[in-house]
Amino acid sequence: MSDPYIQELFAERIGGNQYGKSTAIYKFEKIKRAKKAAKKAKPDVDLIDMGVGEPDEMAFPIVVETLQAEAAKEENRGYADNGGDEFKAAAAKYMAEVFGVNDICAETEVVHSIGSKTALSMIPACFINPGDYVLMTVPGYPVLGTHAKYLGGEVYNMKLEEANHFLPDLDAVPADVVAKAKIMVLNYPNNPTGASATLEFFEKAVAFAKANNLIILQDAAYASLIFEGSPTSIFQVEGAKEVAIELHSLSKSYNMTGWRIGFVVGNPLIVKAYADMKDNSDSGQFLAIQKAGAAALANPQITEEIAAKYSRRMDFLVEALNSAGFSAKKPQGSFFLYVTAPSAVTFNGETTEFDSGEAFSQWLITNELISTVPWDDCGNFVRFSVTFAGKGEDAEKAIMAEIGQRLANYQFTF
Repeated sequence: MSDPYIQELFAERIGGNQYGKSTAIYKFEKIKRAKKAAKKAKPDVDLIDMGVGEPDEMAFPIVVETLQAEAAKEENRGYADNGGDEFKAAAAKYMAEVFGVNDICAETEVVHSIGSKTALSMIPACFINPGDYVLMTVPGYPVLGTHAKYLGGEVYNMKLEEANHFLPDLDAVPADVVAKAKIMVLNYPNNPTGASATLEFFEKAVAFAKANNLIILQDAAYASLIFEGSPTSIFQVEGAKEVAIELHSLSKSYNMTGWRIGFVVGNPLIVKAYADMKDNSDSGQFLAIQKAGAAALANPQITEEIAAKYSRRMDFLVEALNSAGFSAKKPQGSFFLYVTAPSAVTFNGETTEFDSGEAFSQWLITNELISTVPWDDCGNFVRFSVTFAGKGEDAEKAIMAEIGQRLANYQFTF
């Protein structure tokens, strides 16, 4: 069937009449194709997938059992809208217990989200008019910026560089951009760099926001997945609630990726605006899932157990990579290890050069069936994720030993 006039109807924000005609391939699609081709070419070699950024195990039994019980109750069958109260109360208690933030009002300062991605897509509509700027870190998760552009806004990318511990240099943002900016997006612990923010940095960010009439959106998806010390929230900074919200997700910290449940917490006026936008965009997450989420939040030791597993795996991975000549450093949290990509590799006297992290990532999956995600925004890097499939410490050690053996055949140049 041919409907040529439809091609002329697409909005400019998604490409206008050129929509669907681009031959460019998104990097995750390239990875997917490379994995498929590598498995076909070497069917006897196990693929080690360290690119997937989601937990490798199911939610804990107490969470699953709560869902099963609540899903059977007639009282939970209807629209959730911006409720329910049980999840909001659990979120406020979680902020107090895990982060020591004791002044969260469950009624006015918490609203659930159908995962952080949907919240990131809605919040620009609360603030961004044509010509307004959002400040975003790069590399980073682009969803809020994408939707800001849909609304006629602009994105200014604040570079995350190793020299600055992968924290943005707020003083480097041009004055004319700051004057037009409304939202600053942060994400710590960070995807993809794995970097953590200090309270001193959050203090500077809050002061910067107040001085320049900005709001801060701190994407805290990995905030409780830390390897040492105590979890950090921007609300540990005095006065942060005057300008900030945090987005928390149960996807990573409770192995609940597909459940699509999280919450927005912080400044009550911003939370209200998000709730109003949400009320006109969805009908809320299934109440049984919210109640299962409340059960998860009431058991933060689950996250501690998950973080301990990722910490152990991270130690193994750092050792395996460094034995092959990399300069990997264990992050303080998240499940991402962000390392400089080699510029060349030598094998049997022949040298292959890499002009980007993507080139090395493609070589690695093609030749050794180790899948990673490249990031070339601020230097040539690749991201390993310790969410690979492996049941128990012995399996983890075996996988890491296999990585070491595969890489030992090569001489890498950095």
